[in-house]
Amino acid sequence: MHINLPEKRYYSIGEVAKAFNVNTSLIRFWEKEFDVIKPKKNDRGTRKFTPEDVKNLQFIYHLVKERGFTLEGAKTHLKEEKHKSMSKFEIIRKLEHIKTELLKIKNEL
Repeated sequence: MHINLPEKRYYSIGEVAKAFNVNTSLIRFWEKEFDVIKPKKNDRGTRKFTPEDVKNLQFIYHLVKERGFTLEGAKTHLKEEKHKSMSKFEIIRKLEHIKTELLKIKNEL
């Protein structure tokens, strides 16, 4: 899944949920379940997600929704294989983005 968010320092929970096409309640749930998700909160409790949070959410989405991991399986995978898996995941996502761009160029020719 390729998410499309403009480059910003912080994203609201609504922007993040919309980018992943999920409810904000799922984002809040994953925040509670996965300690790698640490949005900043203001005095009113409004969450502001960093690009790093979004990258971690994208990896969790990939594990749970695309690969079918249970939450416990995803947590274990994140703890044991995070750097290796994140690196592969990022490479695959970049290649998918390049493929999409190349297909757009091809269609314009």
